[in-house]
Amino acid sequence: MQPPPASLPLLSATYLSHLLFFLSILWFFLLYLIQWRQTRNKHLPPGSMGWPYIGETLMLYSQNPDSFFSKRQKRYGDIFKTHILGCPCVMISSPEAAKAVLVSRAHLFKPTYPPSKEKLIGPEALFFQQGDYHSRLKKLVQDSFLPSALRGYVSEIEQIVLKLLPAWENETINTLQEMKKFAFDVAILSAFGAGWGVETERIKRLYHRLEKGYNSMPLNLPGTPFNKSMKARKLLNETLRRVIEKRRERKKQDGGLLGVLLGSKDHKLNHLTDSQVSDNIIGVIFAAHDTTASALTWILKYLHDNEELLEAVTKEQEGIRRGIIEENREMTWADTRSMLLTSRVIQETLRRASILSFTFREAVEDVEFGGYIIPKGWKVLPLFRSIHHCEDFFPDPEKFDPSRFEVPPRPNTYMPFGNGVHSCPGNELAKLEILVLLHHLTTTYRWKVVGEDDGIKYGPFPVPKGGLPVRVIPRNN
Repeated sequence: MQPPPASLPLLSATYLSHLLFFLSILWFFLLYLIQWRQTRNKHLPPGSMGWPYIGETLMLYSQNPDSFFSKRQKRYGDIFKTHILGCPCVMISSPEAAKAVLVSRAHLFKPTYPPSKEKLIGPEALFFQQGDYHSRLKKLVQDSFLPSALRGYVSEIEQIVLKLLPAWENETINTLQEMKKFAFDVAILSAFGAGWGVETERIKRLYHRLEKGYNSMPLNLPGTPFNKSMKARKLLNETLRRVIEKRRERKKQDGGLLGVLLGSKDHKLNHLTDSQVSDNIIGVIFAAHDTTASALTWILKYLHDNEELLEAVTKEQEGIRRGIIEENREMTWADTRSMLLTSRVIQETLRRASILSFTFREAVEDVEFGGYIIPKGWKVLPLFRSIHHCEDFFPDPEKFDPSRFEVPPRPNTYMPFGNGVHSCPGNELAKLEILVLLHHLTTTYRWKVVGEDDGIKYGPFPVPKGGLPVRVIPRNN
């Protein structure tokens, strides 16, 4: 008998790979058809679902979300259906509807994310919980972000800033990438506490590999972005479990969220599993990383383009700086509370840039909403960006004008950190790190945008194209 050709195993492997891919696509298509058979007799909101499974994902993440939302609002109204990241969705764009989903009828809409993001962050993270467990867990997380806890981080964050800024001097930097480094260091500080440095670089490398799959299709096939991220998630789990084991062996827990989770006095939470702790640590890093970096990038862009505003912010910060020098001390929490104009710049940036265009909720049962039925399991997305850019609530919405926050905005029209029981617990930390960095940056340096491209990249967070390359120059030059 003749032996088989040497190339046969390779051909077989290639054939099997193609067959598995085809069967996966067929499976998802069948699920799509079954899903529509189950909902076709229900009075769904108007809208388009796009292609099977892919839906309108590519349209949403490849263009200005303002265009995506406004076209559908004009055609269908303030509530419409679509299909993104493998999920049937209903998008809503009125403050009253957003309040209903996030606050008054929140029990009917559980927090959720697209499957890819939920699996990579971890299903036991705070974001995905409801009921008593969520309430107890959120209290623990909030405890690590209370002013009493953050006061101790001011000097630590300041040291991160003072180490970072000299490396920018007389250099052209990619603002977004540098702000990501800064925000990640602060996220690590908030997760593990001051003075923690073991395995930091490994955690950084693995997390950066993991986050590349957040907005990918959840196809866990060899070579896909999601598959590569899931492998990184497994290695990150192993690293975090080593850190958790070392912390458990100590009689006294260190600071940060990890110390709070392991040192809980709540009898229902003082035996959290390693996976529960890991998921929440990764969740905090996720929440504290990209969004803050994007906000800082936009702040530098807006201040660069508004010279009078930059000088007014600098004047405010120089007054605070003189007090610190005269009293021969470090910056304190009280100093950051007196940065009123700078705080309004942050507020207006979060409105104008609307880093989080929307949030995800999921109907826990068939819900009658606005005269339509939202089927159980469908995602519901309050469109923060559309509300923030509505002229009825913010006149001349495309203008960058911090003075509009000299008076509080109308209820439910300004939600950069969400709303209700699932609002972001780390918003004060984000504001704190931005204020500390702006204090030293504006009093010591100036920056000039390099190049002429004034566009915006969307995917998923809106950021200036190219990450806003700037040349940083000492003020005395």
